[in-house]
Amino acid sequence: MRTEEHTVDVAVVGGGQAGLAAGYFLRRAKIDHVILDGGAAPGGSWTGYWRSLRLFSPAGHSMLPGWWMPAEDGHEYPSAAHVAWYLAEYERRYALPVRRPVHVRGVERTDRALRVVTERGVWRARYVISATGTWGSPHIPSVPGRSEFRHRQLHTVDYRAPEEFTGQRVVVVGGGNSAAQILAELSRVAETTWTTARPPRFLPDDVDGRALFDIATRRQRAERNGDRTVRGLGDLGDIVMVPSVREARDRGALKAEPMFDRLSRTGVVWADGTELACDAVVWCTGFRPVLGHLAPLEPFDADGRIPVDGNRSLREPRLFLLGYGDWTGAASATLVGAGRTAKATVAGIAEALAHER
Repeated sequence: MRTEEHTVDVAVVGGGQAGLAAGYFLRRAKIDHVILDGGAAPGGSWTGYWRSLRLFSPAGHSMLPGWWMPAEDGHEYPSAAHVAWYLAEYERRYALPVRRPVHVRGVERTDRALRVVTERGVWRARYVISATGTWGSPHIPSVPGRSEFRHRQLHTVDYRAPEEFTGQRVVVVGGGNSAAQILAELSRVAETTWTTARPPRFLPDDVDGRALFDIATRRQRAERNGDRTVRGLGDLGDIVMVPSVREARDRGALKAEPMFDRLSRTGVVWADGTELACDAVVWCTGFRPVLGHLAPLEPFDADGRIPVDGNRSLREPRLFLLGYGDWTGAASATLVGAGRTAKATVAGIAEALAHER
């Protein structure tokens, strides 16, 4: 059976917030493109977050280019469900050419184009924007005894709501925002223990996503000008004091213990032999970029990273990476940051296409 082939100027891999932002600017530049999304429905990773999650920033500071996010009734900070709705409406509003579900198996190099190979055909593209994010690659550290623990283990991606843990003993692992927010609500219904590799660092109560984005932007501009003295996010703290986390702090639920050394069949064990029995371990230990589809291009260095100039691959200049974090643009994993990075990316592609023609 002959594989169906399509030809476009740009293929965007991933239809979440970064992919849609790229689509907006590609559409505005009248560049022929397609957005290939592996999800069954619009909304990207926002459809998979726990039910109580809310953004750090108000709706007016959490938009993609072209359309301000409408406020959610009765809430200053939008819920994950509201963001998923917004992304679906954004896609419809701008008639973006999203194909789903399309799972990209690999991106291959040819003389004049890149071949994006999927189970639903091949797209030949002059340029590829990879915008697959990190949600599909949860990370759990290699802690001894994980395979021996006979109770429940789950990652942030698996967590939905606290009610199923009512009356249980739960260990939450991780020192970031997900861990703090999940611990905050679990601690109301379960006996919780919070373990972190280093003492958690809380941001001031008045710092939210607006301030965080401004700080990241100032830091990036300063570094471009050779000034590395401007403070970055990591200098201020890690955990945003959203209302649920502040409430947990005020009732004394945010005490963190050092990271345990191993797991036993029934609980966690510290290096001094202290053991704590528990019913579940929630690993809020982060994610890795979803980049396996790029393996045929061999863009990785010896450390498994993709060297970039801005967000353009140094080893394959027809490849751009969008939305994976600060290494692909300041705050590019946020809604507003994805838009700013996408604008610069598409401007560069438009210039290159004009030169080729």
